[in-house]
Amino acid sequence: MKPRLKVVRQDAEPLHEASDVEVEDITFAERVYRLLRRDLIAGEIAPGQSLRLEFLKQRYGSSFSPIREALNRLQSERMVVSTTSRGFRAAAFSRKEMRDAVETRILIDCDAMRRSLKNGDDAWETALVTAFHALTLAARRRQDPPEDETGDRGSELLERRHLAFHRALISACGSRWLMELSLQMYTHTERYRRPTLRLRPGLDGMDRDVGREHQALMDAALARDAERAVALLSEHYRKTVELIEGIASFDDE
Repeated sequence: MKPRLKVVRQDAEPLHEASDVEVEDITFAERVYRLLRRDLIAGEIAPGQSLRLEFLKQRYGSSFSPIREALNRLQSERMVVSTTSRGFRAAAFSRKEMRDAVETRILIDCDAMRRSLKNGDDAWETALVTAFHALTLAARRRQDPPEDETGDRGSELLERRHLAFHRALISACGSRWLMELSLQMYTHTERYRRPTLRLRPGLDGMDRDVGREHQALMDAALARDAERAVALLSEHYRKTVELIEGIASFDDE
């Protein structure tokens, strides 16, 4: 039987901040998988970096078996790739792959958005407004953090609430598959956005007002204006791609 740990989750996707943390039993392999996946998305491990077992063992305090299991899972998700020496490395940055992931995300999220606007009830509207307000507060806190708060803590809070807002927009779509596929594509697009933010922290402030974009998205959703909502969402995602392409280096060029 695999050993299990009691851990506090930070990757839940609820619409209310009070539910952002929950306790559950997970295996050591699951723990390593989540930590490594988080570090790949955040850019803590650079694209293309070799993932030596000894390095990962020291980083995550685990034996080799859970690490191999986690690497195999991440390979199936295209977050890591195998090498000729039977090892692994973080997936490289690819302009073609990024564009493909974003356009696929647009297809999924726009369909989910149309369904959500059609099905959403009063509870959905309340949850959406709550998620937007929480995101706005986190953005303000990130710009002017308390003296006892580190930049990393404020950034993580902002990212969690950013995801919660986008999940709230489509949460009434009525399709578990769409919600799961949306999250998968979010992960692949974040793998490009968040490391780029580490290079240029002001990325989201360049030639755009992200807060205003989110406000417009919420307003269109509450008005049940599906055509405007999906147009705004598509533009929102593509603007980020354009900014990343102006900063990041890609291996397929």
